Amino acid sequence: MTTKDLFSLDHSLAGEWLEQFTYTWETIPFLTELIGKLSTLLPSDYHEIEPSIWVGRGTIIDDSAQIQGPTIIGHKCRIRHNAFIRPNVLIGSDCIIGNSSEIKNSILFDDVQVPHFNYVGDSVLGYGAHLGAGAILSNFKATGDEINAVIDQKKVPTGLKKFGALLGDRVEIGCNAVLYPGTIIGPDSIIYPLQGVRGTIEARHIQKANGSIVPRTMPEMENK
Repeated sequence: MTTKDLFSLDHSLAGEWLEQFTYTWETIPFLTELIGKLSTLLPSDYHEIEPSIWVGRGTIIDDSAQIQGPTIIGHKCRIRHNAFIRPNVLIGSDCIIGNSSEIKNSILFDDVQVPHFNYVGDSVLGYGAHLGAGAILSNFKATGDEINAVIDQKKVPTGLKKFGALLGDRVEIGCNAVLYPGTIIGPDSIIYPLQGVRGTIEARHIQKANGSIVPRTMPEMENK
């Protein structure tokens, strides 16, 4: 579950930056630095609409949305009613940040949807990832302890007290699911609604309503 296992790096302005990190959570403390560097390299079709807030062409932002910098939002995104984007957020192109959804200190690749009553903190969401209504990526343990990841069924200290989740490309999270701090979900996996999720879910798996985790059959990909 390295960075290259989880993400198609050509679907984010942060691709080259992320490539230097074996584990993606290692980049979370440096998002202010990342956005600062990227802001000096943005093409002319990005506009600084307020200090330290850059927005790409074709993006529509609702009047009720609140955005705090530093933040970069890509092209043709939709930032909907009462969305709250806090500092240190990099959003790709063709993304949806929806009604009453909150994001902070996170990277969203292209085509990510965070559409209804979601919380995303200290997380990275891969290309085409989608959160169902009310899904929460929890980023802080009640005890305030360091957060561990699970790699090869072993706990790996992250050095972070705030770390939400890493969602690989095309991950689907069901409505009102809660991902506990440090959760990692491999590409093309699905979490059913109302699930509590912890640890690591391998690529192409499903966590079902009874909590069982089973392989996902994907004949449309196997035929390629």
